[in-house]
Amino acid sequence: MLATALAAAFAAAACTAPARPPGVLVFASGADLESANPLVTVHGLSRQIQRFALFTTLARYDSTLTPAPYLAREWKWSSDRTRLTLTIAAGVTWHDSVPTTSKDVAFTLIAARDPRTGYARSADLAAIDTVTTPDDSTVVIEFAYPQPSFPLVLCELPILPAHLLKTVPRGEMRHAAFNSAPIGNGPFKFAERIPGQRWSFTRNAAFPAELGGPPSIEKLVIAVVDEPTTKLAGLTSGDLDFAGIAPTMAALAARDPTVRVMDYPILLSSALIFNSHQPPFDDARVRLAVNASLDRDRIVRAALAGYGKPAAGPVPPESPRALAAAPIHDTRLADSLLDAAGWKRGTDGRRSRDGKPLKAEVLTVGSGDNAVEQLIQADLAERGMAIEIRQLEMGAFLTRARSRPKAFDLLVTGIPGDLSLSYLGAMYESRQRGGALDYGDFHTPELDSLFARARRSREADAPAAWRAIQAVLAHEAPAAWLYHSRGLQGVSRRVQNVTFDLRGELESVVRWRLVPK
Repeated sequence: MLATALAAAFAAAACTAPARPPGVLVFASGADLESANPLVTVHGLSRQIQRFALFTTLARYDSTLTPAPYLAREWKWSSDRTRLTLTIAAGVTWHDSVPTTSKDVAFTLIAARDPRTGYARSADLAAIDTVTTPDDSTVVIEFAYPQPSFPLVLCELPILPAHLLKTVPRGEMRHAAFNSAPIGNGPFKFAERIPGQRWSFTRNAAFPAELGGPPSIEKLVIAVVDEPTTKLAGLTSGDLDFAGIAPTMAALAARDPTVRVMDYPILLSSALIFNSHQPPFDDARVRLAVNASLDRDRIVRAALAGYGKPAAGPVPPESPRALAAAPIHDTRLADSLLDAAGWKRGTDGRRSRDGKPLKAEVLTVGSGDNAVEQLIQADLAERGMAIEIRQLEMGAFLTRARSRPKAFDLLVTGIPGDLSLSYLGAMYESRQRGGALDYGDFHTPELDSLFARARRSREADAPAAWRAIQAVLAHEAPAAWLYHSRGLQGVSRRVQNVTFDLRGELESVVRWRLVPK
């Protein structure tokens, strides 16, 4: 029960509604935070807690999504752009009072680059040759080849305390005790964790003004609330200050005078992933036919209540690096492609080839009703393809998705992105994290070459390089992109100074203020 869990958090009797102390803000999470260690975390809200509350990053994105100084107050490049020298802010301490120094930066970068650690974006650090620390406030990063721009991963990888983690074997980092009882250096301090119920963080009154100063709120509680109706009830009762809202409940929440409904772009795109290593999806014509069969407008309207955008590719249209393209819904084209691939319609409307029916199983984690999957099933049935939906729990789904060789026909999954678009590389190259193209294990020499070009492109040339990748993906169709999600949060009107954008829901957490009801 939400009231019981929060009552415990606020030291109130479990049989009564929680008495909210002043200055406490409660943010609902649909699942327990994965870990407090950014080296082993992929869960979106966990990463935001790390970047914006618990730790500091070397740089951070400003409102134009340009890297701006943070823990690193300034930096400069060598003339050949193979050496980056950063100056670390003085006076930043870990929450156990140990100073944050350049040695912490070096430790974090070297550990993140090591494949044994399992950091999801280690490929973004592969060009690093050495990291040295001439003194406690200076970090020198030597690269194996000239860098076209400031590495954007440095805006997203929080710096970790070397004095607490340097003795942890890299291959054991996922199991470190630190992960559930962290010591940070950010504007909030870790206070408590009750597995499966909540994480609590308190205000760091000593956080330097140079880095933004202490937060306004006294305590931030991340409460695990996974049921949509419970979230809505918590918002309207005042037990919760922030909670994600199901699209179908947005209109109801908006009628409550104590709640604001905020929708905003997020970096999460959903796709139908093909196993391109076996029939029928080893034929690009079949993949393209499926892509053309899907009525994405109907999916967004019926399954998401309009809170999403039909997708033509993996990159949300808000990104300046998105390929300008409209989603395809052309049933005549789909029929033509299937005919050309030898899948002919019978008198019953179903397609077959050499006596074998055109059918497939789609795997999903799903939400019970599988609305998106049922709409896909209906669209493909009209083209003569029989689709069976199989819902799995997350562990079983990931096992099937990451298997080698591939052990599925189709997957429906959401793919979290990042502002640097390196998630395209993770989808293509990763063998640990998984991702759309990695799940499908889809590789071509042309894509290999284009990804190498994109990673080494100068900043001015990078958008064209990423668009070229998207053009190849559209032609080869290793995945049929469905929609780009929009975030949908219910926010108590007692919380002020809240802004949401592509940087995340917690980007403005230091500025949030609570006003009396």
